[in-house]
Amino acid sequence: QVQLVESGGGLVQPGGSLRLSCAASGSLLGIYAIGWYRRAPGKQRELVVSITIGGSRTSYADSVKGRFTISRDNAKNTVYLQMNSLKPEDTAVYYCNRIGPFQVSTWGQGTQVTVSS
Repeated sequence: QVQLVESGGGLVQPGGSLRLSCAASGSLLGIYAIGWYRRAPGKQRELVVSITIGGSRTSYADSVKGRFTISRDNAKNTVYLQMNSLKPEDTAVYYCNRIGPFQVSTWGQGTQVTVSS
């Protein structure tokens, strides 16, 4: 069973920064494209950013483009999300997962990001 583990969330003021980490047991993340998702209360989970296997190509939702940066260290089996210039609307639980047909059916617990003054 693949277990996804997100960490690095917390409470931050608007304009602040956080760095999230995604790790997994039972899966080598380095052989999959990976995405970061988020779910705010009352909303569906949405894909925020994604990164290809090699890490050379990334994709960002318009809402976070220019503020968030996804990266990966395959040697450490870890994917990161650097979040800068955070806004209150970024408040959500953030999840990571493999992209597309390789997506793990059981999501991790996610990590809470709260942006508030």
